Amino acid sequence: MISIDPKDLPVPKLHQYLLGAVGPRPIAFASTVDAEGKRNLAPFSFFNVFSANPPILIFSPARSGRNNTTKDTYENVKEVPECVINIVNYQIVEQMSLSSSPYARGVDEFIKSGLTPISSDLVRPDRVAESPVQFECKVNEIIALGTEGGAGNLVICEVLKIHIDPAILDAENMIDQHKIDLVARMGGNWYCRANEHAMFEIAKPIATIGVGFDAIPEDIRSSSVLSGNDLGRLAGIEEIPNETDVNEYKLIELSDYFVTLEDEPARLEMQLHEIAKGLLAEGRLEEAWKTLLAFNNQ
Repeated sequence: MISIDPKDLPVPKLHQYLLGAVGPRPIAFASTVDAEGKRNLAPFSFFNVFSANPPILIFSPARSGRNNTTKDTYENVKEVPECVINIVNYQIVEQMSLSSSPYARGVDEFIKSGLTPISSDLVRPDRVAESPVQFECKVNEIIALGTEGGAGNLVICEVLKIHIDPAILDAENMIDQHKIDLVARMGGNWYCRANEHAMFEIAKPIATIGVGFDAIPEDIRSSSVLSGNDLGRLAGIEEIPNETDVNEYKLIELSDYFVTLEDEPARLEMQLHEIAKGLLAEGRLEEAWKTLLAFNNQ
């Protein structure tokens, strides 16, 4: 592990470390206009949602690390404190990237990128028709984080209206994470696509309280087979199976292993840990616990 003081690094290298480590980052594809109504469209990966009540999105058009100039987007929202944040999916990622070219001020990136502008209902900037979700926003506040190259400018946006493509909704009219096909920024030229190969589910412990790592027996915690993620899943169970249930499971599901490896306890323990790991991968948490505890109940 190397330790670095940010003050000891040139800004471009620090920028690379930050963006290489903090990701995937969602993309705010921000549509703005200047005082004369000229359109601008630009993507920003310093972006996220920060509140639901009120609904607040924040993105940051940073100062150039090369020449300390500010983005057209930043200048526009100071003149006209409104924007549309368009969500980027895989279908428009190349056009989004093209729009980030350093075009001169006043050039319309809608035209350059080939994306379709459509009128908003409550704000002056246009929406991107091809975007699966579009947020019409008023800009509540702009906070400058510094005056030197690389400094961010927080644009705090309150969502006034949301437009959602019905094609990305599920049967409950909620956004289907497989259908929306989101992309996000990584370091350098890299992006991440949130499709079925990249996504996985972990149930949120909102209404449940897991027993925690400290409740896992030491011989299981120190397993050479189980990973930190495996142990995290085990620690998330609300109640550890009791001895009666463990013994019943042992007799029905695991008896062959105990008979075959009766004289090889080390191999038996390793085998049971391997079985438990497979059960955890299948989401069979209670069975994994019973398998692991069966060795302790000999």
